[in-house]
Amino acid sequence: MKKVRTILFSLLSIIVVASISLSIVYKIRNVETKTMNEDARKNTTGTFIQLTDGITHYEASGIDTGKTVILVHGFSVPYYIWGGTYDSLVQQGFHVIRYDEFGRGFSDRPDAVYEPAFYRRQLFDLINALKLKAPVSLVGVSFGGAVVTDFAVHYPALTDKIILIDPVYHFRKAGAGEFIANYIMAIQHEQQANGQLEDLKYPEHFPDWVDRYKVQMQYKGFRHALISTIMHFPGDTIINNYEKLDHLHKSVLLIWGKEDQTVPYTFSDSLKQKLHVKFFPVDDTRHLPYLEKPSIVNTLIISFLK
Repeated sequence: MKKVRTILFSLLSIIVVASISLSIVYKIRNVETKTMNEDARKNTTGTFIQLTDGITHYEASGIDTGKTVILVHGFSVPYYIWGGTYDSLVQQGFHVIRYDEFGRGFSDRPDAVYEPAFYRRQLFDLINALKLKAPVSLVGVSFGGAVVTDFAVHYPALTDKIILIDPVYHFRKAGAGEFIANYIMAIQHEQQANGQLEDLKYPEHFPDWVDRYKVQMQYKGFRHALISTIMHFPGDTIINNYEKLDHLHKSVLLIWGKEDQTVPYTFSDSLKQKLHVKFFPVDDTRHLPYLEKPSIVNTLIISFLK
């Protein structure tokens, strides 16, 4: 019995020491120490609007002539990801809006379930709050492709043309619960930020890409938004929505970087089996072809929308 007690005490001691060590590592590595609030937004550009689930950070330019285009970013990089595409569309006479999805950029980070209805409601509320003339055209990159497709399926009357750029085809299932996933993401934040360069074939052309990404990582709720999305935006819903969109007979343009390593180019074949599209592959680019080949891709986008 004494031997058993000794073993149990040793195991308990190991667990306690390990827990303390893990806690120390987390405290040192955790960069989510700030709260997204008015002070955090003081020196930012764009505009803020109160919607059902919180404050949304957005930017709008161009005269509202009825030709409204909304740009929806991907899984974790906020609206600055639209770079020159936003400006190009404005210069061509479109009324253009880009916004930060909840949990990203300078939008609020609600302690909510980041499911399809949550993203859908944010976009619906934004259209209503800004009193936009419907239908609007939607452009989604990566995960934004899933968001705009889901929106179009549920609000076909509000949706005109759709552009999908290297859209997510499904999410890999999270291998652990949110607590563990949050811990891993916290201690690997540098890898996550540097990993954004993998979306670009020529990252040297975007020297501030990682530093811009790191700004949003300081604010509480960023990791929760990403992890909750993976856990609650089902892959089968994404795929089924592409099929449902096909039945709506909308005009859809699909653009894909041929060397994409984030959402591999081969998924374009899978998507085209579900959805009739006008397809344009882009050579010598990865996940963000409109940034690496702007003269080609932005011209294509403008032509399609006109």
